[in-house]
Formats: sequence, C-alpha cells, structure tokens
Amino acid sequence: MSAAKEFPPEKVRAIVSEVASLLKERKESVSVAETAAGGIISASLLSTPGASGFYKGGLTLYTLESRVAFAGWTDENIKVYKGPTTDIVAGLAANVRAKLESTYTICESGTAGPTGGNMPNRTPGYVALAVATESGTYKRELSTGLGGDREANMIAFAVESLKLLRDVIKGDAKL
Repeated sequence: MSAAKEFPPEKVRAIVSEVASLLKERKESVSVAETAAGGIISASLLSTPGASGFYKGGLTLYTLESRVAFAGWTDENIKVYKGPTTDIVAGLAANVRAKLESTYTICESGTAGPTGGNMPNRTPGYVALAVATESGTYKRELSTGLGGDREANMIAFAVESLKLLRDVIKGDAKL
C-alpha cells in the first residue's frame, strides 16, 4: 500500500468523503478549530480533491496561549479553565466561524491520553464537540471508550467531529 493510501486514517475516510460531497453539493464551506485531534480533521478534509472549494481554513488550538492569540480567549478564560467542555468548544467554533466566514466551523477538545485527570472531562477518551452555524451552535460530548490510546482517540475525535458536522448539514442534529 502506498503512503498516500494510508491517509486519511482508514476510520476517517468514509465520513470525510461523505462530508466533502455534501459541502460540494450544497456549495457550503467549513473551517476547523481543533485541539486534541491535532490537525487530523483539517488534513483529512484537505486530502479530498476539490477541497479548495469548501475548506476556508483551520487552526490547531492545542495550547491555551494559541486560543488567546487566534480564537478570542482572554486571560480570564485561562484563569477559570478546568478542561474541555461543550461550552468552551462552542465558543471557539463561533469565534473562528466569524473570522473565517464559513458556513460551518467544527471544534473539538478532549483528553486523548495516555494520562488524564480525575474529572470526567479529563478522562482519556472524553471529547467535547461543536459545530457553529449561522443559526446556532450544535454541541455533543462523548467518551470513545478507547482508554489512554492517544492515537486511537485522536482519530476517533476527528471521526466524531465529522459525524456531528454531517448530522448538522443533513438537518439531523438538534440545537
């Protein structure tokens, strides 16, 4: 198998293809503000032929400092930060969507592992997801059940983010 066939990760291929087709058909656009997925969402979208027609840009907001520099966070946000939540990713998604003027902005933040903390949102495999749209921001949170497998969690976070986007595009998600 050639290296090109190994990317995007196998578990991402079908959902990214479906999302790209929907965006192209509808002439809509997407931007990405990802954290724990580490760029997998953006890179997977960009691996799709015709991505320039729907992909507006992306940020990997892995550090709190990057959120201040690029996503509208303040020192106050950092002071009260206690890990990823759906409200946090909703805010990041809305901020990036406004800046990049995309139809949708995907945001995820989670605990990929291998270690974590003692709060539910700091447990490896936890992820908070959001898709910002003109009419509101859709949120979802889940646990992958993959424990501290960092790479598997990163891929699962990308898949779940793209699934939420698909559901929003198709009208199957609830605000």
